[in-house]
Amino acid sequence: MLAIQFQTSNEPNVRDTRDIWEIRQDLKKEQELHEQLLTEIRKYEETIEKYERQRAESKGAVLRQTLEELKKEAGLTEVVGEGVVLYIEQMYDESYVGPIHDTVSADLLRRLMNELNMYGAEQMSIAGQRIVNTTVIRDINGVTKIDTYPLRSFPIEVKVIAANVDKLYNRLKASTIADDFALENLLLTISEPQKRVVIPPYDGTVRVKQMEAVEEGRR
Repeated sequence: MLAIQFQTSNEPNVRDTRDIWEIRQDLKKEQELHEQLLTEIRKYEETIEKYERQRAESKGAVLRQTLEELKKEAGLTEVVGEGVVLYIEQMYDESYVGPIHDTVSADLLRRLMNELNMYGAEQMSIAGQRIVNTTVIRDINGVTKIDTYPLRSFPIEVKVIAANVDKLYNRLKASTIADDFALENLLLTISEPQKRVVIPPYDGTVRVKQMEAVEEGRR
């Protein structure tokens, strides 16, 4: 007779032998760790928020700077710099018996502008009117107009700002443009280079063509 004996081995139960004080101490440590982690999380969240705010402010500053630069290029802001001032006056003596013009011709004024641009003029105004890329000088019923502003009285003041004002001045003095004005009985006087010439902003309406608004989400 074969006898089979089964033996079972039961592992003893592991019992938490910590007393109440030790458990409370461990719980306190866990709570302190939890608080520490929450503090770290808040610190990192504040840092991220700070960076996001700085980035947004930086973008705003860049946009404002770009806008100011565009306004300056468009002539919408006052500019101050080194330059010269030209004066256009009537030139008649007592013996003159011909017709007297009370304005400068549009063609002569455009010729003066072209020469000033060739000599390095960066900003310009005529009779207080800022000259911009869209400025139109034309003769309307015998009156020269800068856009809609009529030139009806003398002297006419032309202010010019240039990066190299001495070069501009010397080339103007060597030019024959003054003789062209003399043919129309007009005297063109050029001031010495000045340290501070103030040119006013363009006060007309800037018309932008061939531009459309971008829809939100469109790139």
